[in-house]
Amino acid sequence: MNQILLVEDNAVIGKGLVYLLKQEGFGVTHCKNQAEAIAAIDAKTFDLAVLDVMLPDGSGFAICKEIKESVPDLPVIFLTAKDEERDVVYGFDLGADDYVIKPFRSRELLSRINNVLRRYHKHEREIVLGEVKIDLLGNRVLKGESEVSLSPLEYRILVMLAQNRGRTLTRDQILGKIWDIAGNVVEDNTLTVYIRRIRNKLGENVIETVKGIGYRIDKEA
Repeated sequence: MNQILLVEDNAVIGKGLVYLLKQEGFGVTHCKNQAEAIAAIDAKTFDLAVLDVMLPDGSGFAICKEIKESVPDLPVIFLTAKDEERDVVYGFDLGADDYVIKPFRSRELLSRINNVLRRYHKHEREIVLGEVKIDLLGNRVLKGESEVSLSPLEYRILVMLAQNRGRTLTRDQILGKIWDIAGNVVEDNTLTVYIRRIRNKLGENVIETVKGIGYRIDKEA
């Protein structure tokens, strides 16, 4: 089941879209403002985000920036009444995949969502790092033909780095996106322990340390 992040502060529009998407077999997390959306992005894995631009505490543009920094391969559709050319262009410059102007027809939006998901091949999504394969749909990791058991936090760290291949993530960036399953903040020294555990399970060369900065996975891995 594809998971949709819907950010819409209009209660009537939001309720209607949640109903439509669930009827079509999507899982939906509905957020009414920027703060709720950022918390949802940190807590869950999504297949697509539908973002209203004008929000009571911020904007869909700011949420899109956050998405592209932490999960750059997550597709984004803007849903907005702002149809000025500069706003549309700005949305695409941020990495949006589509821009739907209000008022809109529900079936048209649904068609655009399905088109974007097809382009991203979400039903086949996986990341291959040499002999290590991350099955994003099944939330599992394979080394060769054997499945490797990772804790939820180890898996989250690995996926974050893998989705940013070739880019160094600072320790603060990683720490800002993760916490343990009890909701406690992960400390700097604890992050080092988790990185060591991942290496012990998958190989020392999977994650590279960038001294004094953070970690990265080689783009050619």
